[in-house]
Amino acid sequence: KPSTQDRDVSTGLSRKEQLGKLLFFEKSLSTPVGQDCSNCHKPEFAFADPDTGLPVSKGAVEGRYGNRNDMPAAYAAYIPPLHKDTVEDIWVGGLFWDGRANSLEEQAMGPPLNPLEMANLDTVSIRDKLRALDYAGMFEEIYGPDALDDPSTAFNNMADAIASYERSAELNRFDSKYDHYLRGEAELTEQEIRGMGLFVAEGKGNCAACHPSSPSPDGTPPLFTDYTYDNLGVPRNPENPFYTLSPDLNPEGFGYIDLGLALTVNDPAENGKFRVPTLRNVALTTPYMHNGVFKTLFQVVAFYNTRDVGPWNPPEITENVNDEELGNLGLTNQEVEDIVAFLLTLTDGWEPPFQ
Repeated sequence: KPSTQDRDVSTGLSRKEQLGKLLFFEKSLSTPVGQDCSNCHKPEFAFADPDTGLPVSKGAVEGRYGNRNDMPAAYAAYIPPLHKDTVEDIWVGGLFWDGRANSLEEQAMGPPLNPLEMANLDTVSIRDKLRALDYAGMFEEIYGPDALDDPSTAFNNMADAIASYERSAELNRFDSKYDHYLRGEAELTEQEIRGMGLFVAEGKGNCAACHPSSPSPDGTPPLFTDYTYDNLGVPRNPENPFYTLSPDLNPEGFGYIDLGLALTVNDPAENGKFRVPTLRNVALTTPYMHNGVFKTLFQVVAFYNTRDVGPWNPPEITENVNDEELGNLGLTNQEVEDIVAFLLTLTDGWEPPFQ
């Protein structure tokens, strides 16, 4: 959960969070220089990718692209480690679409060394870049005199600081219109109320089955995800530039199939399953799905509504498709619009209309 210790009055951040924020926006930590965390996790877009015209994110190296649509960093602090729910016999938690990282710290270690992202060769080069920062002294202040001596230690400290920032209130605001509504500080419109009802109703949208909309027992506002995994029957995205990368980066070319969770847990029974994302700020985080195949919220809800009866393209992976909770919901176009209207109330930074 967001940390609260040692807060600076002017910034609201602890020293470690301040260091993490500096690193989050530090463009010298890629190879070549120029890409930082915010390139794919921009605050104005709920810490998601601002380049909404692409289905996936660009790398630091010109002409390289990731294979998946970036997930927003906002509210990632609440994602639990990957674990098996032995009662339901399902996988829960873990960061990235496939759950391969168990903490924000582990997640923060991925992009700097990924050749499709920040493309640093090794932790030695990252350590040297950290030493050259104008604010390198903050590492010694926070982590001790040996903070940047060893490449592994320096890399771990960098990830720890970034994770600390990602746990701060700047990324976990809980100030959407819906949050104000839950606190009795705002009224929803008639359409938003209709959409909220459809979102919850088991015989209608049933969205809340995987995207819970009620506060948790400990009082935490709803995160709009149960962190489980599903194969929604999402079709392949022919626009994905990852398909056309060189064979050293994508050996399978157009034959590439994203197996999702199955790769993480080494179990083909999980083929095609991806983690349920939060719906907070979903209006800002287009495109949608793990491969960015859908560009609007209406398109996403329409897919859920008519996947099994409409002329949609076939699933990328046909086994494991969830045909119990979506595919033929029977919603009218107006009801689809109403659900979308409710989703628009989940955007952070809402302020009451000027009276």
